Amino acid sequence: MMKRIIIFCGILAGMLTCSAPGRGAELPVSSFTTEGLAGWEPQKFKSVTEYRIIKENGRSVVKAVSNASASGLVKKIRFSPATYRYLRWSWKVAHTVRDGDEKTRAGDDYAARVYVLFPGTFFWQMKAINYIWANKLVKGESVPNAYTANAKMIAVESGNEKAGQWLMEERDLRADYLALFGTEPPEAAAVAIMTDTDNTGGTAEAWYGEIVLSSEGK
Repeated sequence: MMKRIIIFCGILAGMLTCSAPGRGAELPVSSFTTEGLAGWEPQKFKSVTEYRIIKENGRSVVKAVSNASASGLVKKIRFSPATYRYLRWSWKVAHTVRDGDEKTRAGDDYAARVYVLFPGTFFWQMKAINYIWANKLVKGESVPNAYTANAKMIAVESGNEKAGQWLMEERDLRADYLALFGTEPPEAAAVAIMTDTDNTGGTAEAWYGEIVLSSEGK
């Protein structure tokens, strides 16, 4: 995981910078319907998870298929969580990772996750919030990543009860960063999606809808 964070943050030069928001302003992270995967950079760790645009119920979404693979898509976008503090997205999974376990390195695989990356002055100061569809971790709980305490895992959903259903999510980035790291969040540098099964050698399918940052929660 630390290697993954280092690689992610190593590509963040020349990021898109957002302007000051007005009341209720939104900053699109993705535009899958109009732009496809333009602006999303692939990052490979072990084999390649397949990401492609498909049509489902009249809208464009990203379908991810992982077979013992680990790669993600990164969107470089610089923003302040003090202003654009709410992250919204939709997702769906076919099933969780059978042998996945958030508390072990051998089980550090997820059918779906959305990253927010916060670079530091030095690479070992880089931090990440991982919003995960958990395998075993109870919904609402959080743990340090099994590889590094600089990456925190929050179980936004958990288990297979809602597998196969599209779910809408919203998280308060500022509040989550404060709770997880104990300080105000610095400027964020990127958002990423990832479906990976390299540690367990399993399989997973996930779908990701549009991702948006907002200055106000719903």
